[in-house]
Amino acid sequence: MPGSKPLAGLLVIAMEQAVAAPLCTAKLADAGARVIKIERSEGDFARGYDASAKGSSSYFVWLNRGKESLVLDIKRAEDLALLGRMLARADVFIQNLAPGAAARAGFGSAELRAAHDRLITVDVSGYGESGDYAAMKAYDLLVQAESGLASVTGRAEGPGRVGVSVCDIACGMNAHAAVLEALIERGITGRGKGIAISLFDGMADWMNVPLVYYEGTGREPQRVGLAHPSICPYSAFETADGVPVLISIQNEREWADFCARFLLEPDLPGREGFRSNVERVANRPVVDAHVAAVFAGLTRDEAAQRLSAARTAFGFVNDVPGLARHPALRRVTLETPGGPVSVAAPAALFSDGARELGPVPALGQHTERIRAEFAAFPTDAAGAGRAS
Repeated sequence: MPGSKPLAGLLVIAMEQAVAAPLCTAKLADAGARVIKIERSEGDFARGYDASAKGSSSYFVWLNRGKESLVLDIKRAEDLALLGRMLARADVFIQNLAPGAAARAGFGSAELRAAHDRLITVDVSGYGESGDYAAMKAYDLLVQAESGLASVTGRAEGPGRVGVSVCDIACGMNAHAAVLEALIERGITGRGKGIAISLFDGMADWMNVPLVYYEGTGREPQRVGLAHPSICPYSAFETADGVPVLISIQNEREWADFCARFLLEPDLPGREGFRSNVERVANRPVVDAHVAAVFAGLTRDEAAQRLSAARTAFGFVNDVPGLARHPALRRVTLETPGGPVSVAAPAALFSDGARELGPVPALGQHTERIRAEFAAFPTDAAGAGRAS
C-alpha cells in the first residue's frame, strides 16, 4: 500500500523559479499538499536548463513532480484577481520574485496575512529583503562565492564550486522545515505567519565552522581537496589498480587500530609527528605520504579487506557513473511529458510505505481547469476550505 499523505487537503500557491522555492514545494507535494505552480507564458526558466530527461530539464523533473502548472500574467487585472481568489483559499503562499516585486504587484506577504489570518507566507530571496545586497541578483554559484564557500572548496590552487546547487538546496530545505513548523504552530494558535529566507543566510549558517575557526584563530581554513582541513589522516589515497579510496580517522583509538592492522606498524602512534591529531595535521605531507605508500602496494580489494579488519571508515571515490551503479542507490520513476524518467528517490523512508509521487506537469497543463475552478470564488471568503 502507498504511504500516507499527511499534508493532503492543504493548498500551496507557488510563484517560483529555478531551484530553491521549487525544492520546498516539491517536498510539500510529496507529502500530499496540492501545489499550484504559477508560471509565466515562457515557463519557469529551469525548464530550459537542459533537455536530458526525455526532452525535459533534469532540474525541472527533479523539483516539480506532483504539481499543477498554471500560466498567469499578473500584469493583467483579470489574472491578478484570479490570484487573489486563489490566495483566499490557500494555506501557504511561497514566492521568489525580486525583493519587493510581490508587494508592488499587490500581494505582499504582510498584507496577505492581514487579509487571511491563517495564511503562511514564504518569501525567498538571495540576500534578504533589506540592506545593500537586497537588490543583487543571486544565483547559486554567485552565493557560493559571496558566502566564502568557494574559498574553502577545492584544491590549494584556487577556489572551487561545489558541484551541485548547494546554496539553492540549503535554502529550499530550510524553507520546507520552516513551513512545517509554521503549520504545526497554526494548528495550535489558528494563525499563520510570515517566513523570510535567503540563499545567503542558509549558506552562512552552513559556514559557521570555518567562520568561528577563523575568528577564534585568525587563520583561514585551507583548501585541501579531498581531505579534511583539521583531521589527519582523512583523505583519499590511490591503490595499486588506480582506485582512489577515502579514509577517515576520527580519534586516537581509530588511529592506533589503523596503524596496527592496516599499516602493520603498531608502534607508529608513538613516533614524533604521528602521536596526536594536532601533530599529524601539522605534519600532514609526511603522514599522508607514509599512508599513501601502503595504499600504493595494495589492490582495491586488498585495501578494503585491511581497512575492514582495522575497523577504519572508508569509501570509494565514485564518479557519476559509479553513483548510477551504486548498490545503495534507491530510485523512483517519475512520469514526465516526454515519458518516464528514473531519478534518485527522496531521502526519507516512512514506516507506512513509499509515497506515490505525482507526474511532472507540462507548461500550463492545468490552466483551464484552475481558471474554471476559481472563477467564481469570492475574494472575501478568507480561509474557506482550508485544512487545519
